Order: sequence, then structure tokens, then C-alpha cells
Amino acid sequence: MVIAFFFSILLLALLSPSSAATAAEEAFDVRHHLSTVSRYDAGKHANLAAYQPSAVPDGCTPIHLNLVARHGTRSPTKKRIKELDRLATRLDVLLSSAKKESQDSSLQKIPSWLFGWQSPWKGRQKGGELVIKGEEELYHLAIRVRETFPELFDQDYHPNVFTIRATQVPRASASAVAFGIGLFSGNGSLGSGRHRAFSVISESRASDICLRFHDNCATYKEYRRSQEPAVDKLKEPILDAIASGLTSRYQLNLTRQDVASLWFLCKQEASLLEITNQACGLFGAYEVSLLEWTDDLEVFLLKGYGKSINYRMGVPLLKDVHESIEQAIIAKEENLSPGTYEKARLRFAHAETVIPFTCLLGLFLEGSEFERIQNEQPLDLPPKPPQRRNWIGSIVAPFAGNNMLVLYHCYGNDSNGIRKSEGSRSKYFVQVLHNEIPVPMPGCAIQTSVHTTYSRKELSIPIKARV
Repeated sequence: MVIAFFFSILLLALLSPSSAATAAEEAFDVRHHLSTVSRYDAGKHANLAAYQPSAVPDGCTPIHLNLVARHGTRSPTKKRIKELDRLATRLDVLLSSAKKESQDSSLQKIPSWLFGWQSPWKGRQKGGELVIKGEEELYHLAIRVRETFPELFDQDYHPNVFTIRATQVPRASASAVAFGIGLFSGNGSLGSGRHRAFSVISESRASDICLRFHDNCATYKEYRRSQEPAVDKLKEPILDAIASGLTSRYQLNLTRQDVASLWFLCKQEASLLEITNQACGLFGAYEVSLLEWTDDLEVFLLKGYGKSINYRMGVPLLKDVHESIEQAIIAKEENLSPGTYEKARLRFAHAETVIPFTCLLGLFLEGSEFERIQNEQPLDLPPKPPQRRNWIGSIVAPFAGNNMLVLYHCYGNDSNGIRKSEGSRSKYFVQVLHNEIPVPMPGCAIQTSVHTTYSRKELSIPIKARV
């Protein structure tokens, strides 16, 4: 299977209330169930348990790396900060009403932290910036990438050898900077860490079709506007049921919107502040799993496999990845000296970028769904807890979530079945990693990686514009 053909194919037990044991409840960590608001370490840990890492065949050396990464953990946006301010006002009203209408015994059911609660972000006029934890996520990711692929980063930095791109959104470019600091630390002359300056390229939001295609696709914008009310409708039964449960439990007349805001507060407290015993403590483990599922549904329908437009608009990004791999193969075939060709193309963007790209790679599908997306058919919704599902937001796209495609050059035949190409004795191997873990690729005979040979005349095979 040639690399071009591979890319053509690409383009083409939560607990139930009745069974939850006390021990399982105590072991439940809400930080692993925050959908795409999860921190990277939680998402990566869950991903590690899902796949068996594959071994790179003997005699293969990495020669090129593509990275598509989401920005790291960030603060709530300005819009969300206002929502939390409204929640504080709403809670004051509810508690005042409860004091007037309830007996002292009823008030004792209300968690004490709710009295006088104010948003940690009260008074903030701006938001959405990368936080220190987010900087650390990208910094340490870079160090691990350099340690895993030392052959790729064993020479002096040059912007044409190590291309770094980010969107114009500050948290994405700041993530690129944090990654670059980790990647090139010790190789410069700046400060005690021997850092060095490096270039980060950003394109205008109005024309960035590789990293912000969701901003430049009118068809997608219209689809999203039309579907958001339907997504909200899907969530309503879950939110209403949980609101009823909380009202009974705490003697507060909570509405559907109150539950949604408290769940958002839970995610922010757990992800940013390491607080899990306040807003998150209001919900039981199964309620958390249901709320996580509603978030995953929204991601699935508006950014993922729910509609082919969600990932088809990411074709320019996949084409860019494909072309960079082709260029690396040409450089290798022509025996260009190190430092004269690109060894890594590193991109930093958003969940709206990483999720469609993940779908283009065909990851996290169920059963025979790969054939369905080849025909651009919508997929069934991820099953409701306690049923098992592959589509889990905290794994698909946590903060700093990423996909890497690593191109290897291999010498000779080996026991893994890589065969000699007709046009040259060079062999190539592409490994796909999600959150640093090698993952299975649908449409390929190999379980965890793609083995391929490549001849020079095959380099011009075009990418099909169909997923």
C-alpha cells in the first residue's frame, strides 16, 4: 500500500445508579470525565489504556514528523465568565428563597460552600488565555517528543527545517511558544536554560483554511447554526432529570439552566483549580457520566462524525500533511543533506481543528463505521451510559490533545513484511499517534501503524477530495 493510497483512504463502562458500588464511587475521578475541558494528563492516561503501542520495524529511522495539536489548558472565555457571574446571582436568589421557605433541617442539606459563593473569575474583563498549566502541558509534550524522536531534533534550529504554525488566537500561539521553548531548550544562548529564539507563523483568520477552516466555511457555519437548537433539545431530558434529582437532594428549586451552569463550573474548578468537592461534589458519579455524555454528543454532532461537513472542511489540512510527507520522501530519495529540508511541521490550533482532523484519520469509530464515513453517511450517536463507547471527548480532544504522523525511512526487508519498492530500494513507514499513543488505522491491514513502500513515480498520485 503506497502512502498516497493510504491518504486517499483517510480522506475518503460507566456505572449505572443501580450497580454503583461504594468502592467504585470513591474511585471515580471527575477530572477524567470533563469531555474536551479535560486536562491533557487525564486524556492521555485514558488513551494509554485503550491501545496497545505498536513497535516500529527494525531498521527504520524517523525522517519527518507532522504534529496537529490543540492549545493547552485555558481560562474561561469572556462569555463564560459572564455566565458564572449570573450563576452567582442566581444562587443568591435560590438561597434567599430557601431560607424563607425551609425549615432549619432542610437548610442543612444545602452544601455550605454555596452560601456567599462568588466566581473565582469575578470582575475579569478578558478570558480564554493559556494558563500556567497549559504552558506546562505543551512544554513537557515537546520534551517528550524530542526524547522519543532524537534523530529529528539533533541539528541546529532553522525555521525551514522546523516549521511552527499557529492560529492568530493568542492561546494557540502561546502554546506554540511553550512547545518551542521545550523543544529547543539547551540549544541556544539565552538565559540559564540556554534557550533560543524561534519563528511562529500565523495566518489571518480570514484566510487560514488549514488551521481555522471552521471560520472560513460558510456551509459549516450555516449547518452549525441550524443544528445547535437540536443539540440543546437532545440535552434537555438529561438536564431536566438531573435538575429534579438535585432539587430533591438539596431542597433548591434548580432549573435546567442552573444544572448546565453548575456543570460548567464543575469543569472549570476541576480542570483549572483542582477543586472537585464543590460544584462537582453536587453530582453523583452516574450524573457526571450523563453530563459528560451530553457534552460528547455536542462535540460529535457539531465538530465530529455527526455530519460529513464537519471533517470534510479539514481536507486542506490533511492535504498539507500529505504534501509535507511527499516532500520529505523526495528529499530522502535525492539524498539532500540535513538542514536543507523540513524535518518537522508543527501546528497549534483548537478543538475545532483537531477533532475534524481526527475524524479524517478515521479514529474512534465503532465496528463498520469506516465504510459509512467513506460514503459520507451520518453515524449513530455515541451510546448513552452505562453502555461503552469509543467517542469520549476527554480522549478525543483534551486540552493539548494532538495527532502526530511520523514518517520513517527503512532499510531492506524485515520480519514485519515491508517489501522493496520497484523504483528504488527505499522503504517508508508511517506511524500515527494520538496523544502520543500509536493507534489503529481503519482501512489498513496493519493494526497499529501503516506499512508502505513508495517509488518516485508514485509521488505524484493526487489526493482525492472525498473522505
